Amino acid sequence: MAALQRSALFEAIQKHNPDDTAVIHSLSGRSFKYGSLLHDVSAAKERLLSLTGKTDDSIVGERVAFLVENGYDYVVTLLACLASNAIAVPLAPSFPASELRYIINHSEALVLLSSAKFASKAKEVLQEGLDKVPIGASVEKITHGAQHTGQVELRGQAYNAEGGMMLYTSGTTARPKGVLLPTLVLQAQAHSLLEAWKYTPEDHLLHVLPLHHIHGTVNALLTPLLAGSTIEFMFPFNVDNLWKRFAAPFLSKEQVNGHYNGAHTSPQRKEPITFFTVVPTVWARMLQTHPALPTEVRQATNEAIKREHLRLNISGSAALPTPTKQAWSLLSCGNILLERFGMTEVGMALSCGLADEDRIDGSVGWPLPHVEARLVDSDTHEVIKIGQDTTADGKEAAGEIQLRGPTIFKGYWRNPEATKKEFTHDGWFKTGDIAVRKAVPGAGLGKSGSWAKGPAYFIHGRKSADIIKTGGEKVSALEVERELLGLPEVNECAVVGLPSEAWGQKVAAVVMLSDKGLTAGKGGKEWSAMDMRRALKDKLVAYKIPQDMKIVEEIPRNAMGKINKKVLVEAVFGNPERIRRRSMAVAEEKAKGKGIK
Repeated sequence: MAALQRSALFEAIQKHNPDDTAVIHSLSGRSFKYGSLLHDVSAAKERLLSLTGKTDDSIVGERVAFLVENGYDYVVTLLACLASNAIAVPLAPSFPASELRYIINHSEALVLLSSAKFASKAKEVLQEGLDKVPIGASVEKITHGAQHTGQVELRGQAYNAEGGMMLYTSGTTARPKGVLLPTLVLQAQAHSLLEAWKYTPEDHLLHVLPLHHIHGTVNALLTPLLAGSTIEFMFPFNVDNLWKRFAAPFLSKEQVNGHYNGAHTSPQRKEPITFFTVVPTVWARMLQTHPALPTEVRQATNEAIKREHLRLNISGSAALPTPTKQAWSLLSCGNILLERFGMTEVGMALSCGLADEDRIDGSVGWPLPHVEARLVDSDTHEVIKIGQDTTADGKEAAGEIQLRGPTIFKGYWRNPEATKKEFTHDGWFKTGDIAVRKAVPGAGLGKSGSWAKGPAYFIHGRKSADIIKTGGEKVSALEVERELLGLPEVNECAVVGLPSEAWGQKVAAVVMLSDKGLTAGKGGKEWSAMDMRRALKDKLVAYKIPQDMKIVEEIPRNAMGKINKKVLVEAVFGNPERIRRRSMAVAEEKAKGKGIK
């Protein structure tokens, strides 16, 4: 049996009660104990070494790409990479073959592992277009956890753990970059969340997230494993099955069998969900579909999402609209969604607290344990110190969030130029996100822990896409979106900046109307830009109100609920350079009409 690289994660797993459940497959009901996990990881490491012809020493730092569905096989494959001091490169099965080839080429993967489900996809990827074809191999499906007794050998020192994981950025502004997250960084991120969110062995986490993102991997997999929690995988996301799963523990056996019949999910008795973390679009979808649930299921879900059962509900990866937060709190009898801020390069960096007072609307809270954060003025490049959060003219002092600490990644894979560009000379990572800090009465008093003290952070948006400079004023696209989403006529929206000769940029909105919005305009017509401006008149300063509005049937989002605004602008409004030229032409015509030369 292969020895595993000693790490804090493996030491913790080895100490958990071996009879506790580590992983459940929600649809099949198959479950795997903590007592089996490291034995299965050891066997997977042994197969990996045999397959590649490598030794414990020579596999260190090698990249291992894999296409494996969410579940126990994925967990074992990822941990086998960490146990080998290799670098795990999880791939998204939803990506086209060309994108997967790019990642394999860029990472110079030694091997591509695939489960039976994705064997044909792996074969397609390996057929052509690779600079160096990696070894192709299948992952053995584990139907029952290993039955070995005794402990697996852990070798070496935990602080010397090499290897880790490499996740790829979304590539919204350039080709995706490989973000190298060493084992020690992943552990630091997990320990930070463990301290702040209090995962326990009693937690039962329902996992519906993709596993090629930091949210699904660190928040919902590595940290619960560190804590000894149970992870139940239900992927891909299906809102009907999701609601039935929440309801199941609160239905009778006959009711469960009746409602699960034909639902492709296991009808056996299930434990209540105590921990659920997803993106805002999932929360919105759950709220939209809840009223149409069968009466018994709806009543059972009403009980399931109360705080005495669902102890923690988290929203992240995109801004949470206030109406969504309020509607969920109302539906769940006061279970307030907790918001946080993170990104691939840093894991989770800021979070609201467990105490209700520290779950501030529109805020992402405070720097998490062991994370240092500061705000830096984007124009002057000076640090905005706490106590200087208001400018001389009374405005909020906005600055870029910069981070430092053991949870921050070490660099982009074989891209020293990009790495250097994203770090300051004194070692702070530049997130590119603009925020302000505000003291909120009753919050930040340490009720959620010593880390949650002082003024809270409020994100205004990305430095490039979400901060719109119009007529010398800076507008937060997220602030405008929050107000738009509070209107009953709006279902979804995205606020963007368009080139303007007169203003530099002008604020514009892309809107999906609600059913009410389809007939809310004058004479029962569709809600218009004029209606929008009237509705926002008493909510926003005039320069923040969108000058243009386009109504669309759908706003494309990625798997984490984020919008590529650069692509959206071109798709909805046209090429920005053409927009700029049209704006210039209009300005010239107006100037001529006024006799201006």
